[in-house]
Amino acid sequence: MKKNYDFVIIGAGSAGCVLANRLSANGQNSVLILESGSNDKALNIQIPAQFSKLYKTKFDYDYATTPQKNMKNRELYLPRGKTLGGSSSINAMIYIRGSKHDYNEWSALGNKGWSYDEVLPYFKKSENQEAINDEYHSQGGPLNVTNRIYTNPLSDVFVKAAQELGYKFNSDFNGTKQEGFGLYQVTHKDGARCSTARAYLYPASKRKNLTIEANAQVERIVIEDNCVTGVIYHQKGKACEVVVNKEVILSAGAYNSPQILMLSGIGDGQELQKHKIPVKEHLPGVGKNLQDHLTSSSIFNSSYKGSLDSADKFPIIVKYLFQYLLSKKGPFTSNVGEAGGFIKSSADQPTVDIQFHFGPCYFVNHGFDNPKKGNGYSIGGLVLNPTSKGSVKLSSSDFRVSPSIDHNYLSTDDDMRRSIAGYKIAEKLGLSDAFKAYRSDYFMPEQPLTDDKAIEDYIRETAETVYHPTSTCKMGTDNMAVVDSQLCVHGVKKLRVVDASVMPNVTRGNTNAPTIMIAEKASDMILK
Repeated sequence: MKKNYDFVIIGAGSAGCVLANRLSANGQNSVLILESGSNDKALNIQIPAQFSKLYKTKFDYDYATTPQKNMKNRELYLPRGKTLGGSSSINAMIYIRGSKHDYNEWSALGNKGWSYDEVLPYFKKSENQEAINDEYHSQGGPLNVTNRIYTNPLSDVFVKAAQELGYKFNSDFNGTKQEGFGLYQVTHKDGARCSTARAYLYPASKRKNLTIEANAQVERIVIEDNCVTGVIYHQKGKACEVVVNKEVILSAGAYNSPQILMLSGIGDGQELQKHKIPVKEHLPGVGKNLQDHLTSSSIFNSSYKGSLDSADKFPIIVKYLFQYLLSKKGPFTSNVGEAGGFIKSSADQPTVDIQFHFGPCYFVNHGFDNPKKGNGYSIGGLVLNPTSKGSVKLSSSDFRVSPSIDHNYLSTDDDMRRSIAGYKIAEKLGLSDAFKAYRSDYFMPEQPLTDDKAIEDYIRETAETVYHPTSTCKMGTDNMAVVDSQLCVHGVKKLRVVDASVMPNVTRGNTNAPTIMIAEKASDMILK
């Protein structure tokens, strides 16, 4: 006999964990949440500085792009969290909401209820801001947001370097203004990662009306007469089907949500027919409009022996690991990307459009190619509102096969122009007088790049994702929209998408906080 649930949530990631908590809170709804990955008990998940050690492990989908024609035909690595908490369990824990302009733009595109003033209460509802309680922040929410226990001295030097170049200091990128340079707020609690699994799912896990199933990979959503009736998933080698009474909520992320929709017969009809998938609803926008932030870094060798590179090498790593395990203090509480900034690339930009991340260490190719010796510091610049857009398509009708992901990075002149501008500023920051006492020489590139063509070639050869894929199931009213402003899938009853894929456009900044906000707002809409 098939089990019945009021709500079935696909994906226990940044959005899914929020939904599981909120929808089960009143005790009146039976809720099932399905996660294709395992539990999040690994120590490296909880230690903030170790996030890159989770890449290409069982906690990572380990995706890659198709060959990127504008990036020397490189196949770029795309990490995504495959565990309870999803990517909030493997990310760098930077808490950035984005620009007020982002949400007002969403609203102007016809998405009623998504202006900045209307989403701010949901940011605040989610938040327990340890240090700030004002009109922009609140305390008492599930998600712990704080200033790091430990900040490497090089990160303070970076902030001074920005002021040396004439940029203003900003103590709160999520407050009155986003522009400026400063230290990032992080989703930590007592020196450990505060993922959505820790913040939302675990506190709800003992509720009798909430069922959590890990290692459960969804095959498809069952649809009859344009109405969802259930979900088929696989666990321990067996196929399981559950019946849904109220709604299925798809929260599998910007790559997997469109894949599951297409496997279920929702998407571009011609593409589905190529894979012999019966078309349940022709929605050509499924998997389209893919957006991301692409970063290119200026990396320097450093004479300063107190960088995070030293903390990661034997024998001192043993000392700092014990310090962390005993007291939750020291360099292991760093999130690596400790500081950053937001600027306008030109006066005609309506708001900030370039972001910088600073790491007091080498961070080469996601950390895989860091030098085994020495110390360094890294400064990456990225375009916040890229005009290059890609797609997610099916590689196969087999749910076990990864989707085909083409980000189409750097396909517009505008993105390249602003990427070059960001690189030049990152280099100036690294060469500033503030770093003079800490800088020994160039590391990557090995020497100054003297013209825009050389910078362009360097960016195309070395730039990597900064892990913010969005917008593949965008909300809206045009013929490429996948969901409406209530996040209900157009033309299909009892089905919503709630994750970063519904963003009409990527937000200006790290995307974890906006994804949690979307899930908080969606929970209210569903319960009402």
